[in-house]
Amino acid sequence: MLKNTFFVLLTAGLLFISCDDKQKENNLTEREQQLLEKEKTFAQKESEYQALLKMRDSIFAKKDSVTVMKWPASIAGSWTGKVICTESNCNDYVVGDQRTDTWEFDSDSTQLITKIINNNNLVRIYSGKFENNEARLNFKTDSTAKKQVEMNILLNDISPNKIRGTRSIAVDNSCMARFSVELVRSTK
Repeated sequence: MLKNTFFVLLTAGLLFISCDDKQKENNLTEREQQLLEKEKTFAQKESEYQALLKMRDSIFAKKDSVTVMKWPASIAGSWTGKVICTESNCNDYVVGDQRTDTWEFDSDSTQLITKIINNNNLVRIYSGKFENNEARLNFKTDSTAKKQVEMNILLNDISPNKIRGTRSIAVDNSCMARFSVELVRSTK
C-alpha cells in the first residue's frame, strides 16, 4: 500500500510539474508569436522606409536633371509688337487691320512662353520653341470653346532691336488669315 501511495504521489507530482511545464511552454509559444508579429511589422516598416528613401533620391536626381528652358538673351524680355493683316478670307479679319501690343518673351520653368499684353491686360499666352535661330509660337483654343482657333507665329528675321515674321490664324478650319509681325525692343 505504501508503494501505491508513493506511486500515486509521484504520478501526481509529475503531472503537476508537467502541467506547469505545459503552461510555460504555452506562454513561451505565445511570446514567440508576438515576437514574430513585431518582426513582421518592423520588416514592413523597414521596407516602406527604404522605398521612401529611394523615392526621395530619385526626386532629387530628377530635380538636378531638369533644365529650365529660357529664351536666348537676344529675344528674352519685352517688345512692342505691330501686327498687320495681309490676307484674309475670314469675316473677323480685314486686310489692313493693325494691332499694337506688348510681347513678353518669358518661360514658366517647363516651357518657353510669350505673353501678349494690351492696355495692361493679358490677351493671350503662346507656347514657344526656339531652333535654328527661329522662334515658333503656337496658341490653340481648348475643345470647349465656341470657335476653334489656332494661331501660329514664325519669327525668322531676328536682330538685336527688331524681330520680323508672320502669323497665321485658322478659325474653325473654315477660314485663314495671315499677318506680318514686326517687334521692336522696348526701351522701358
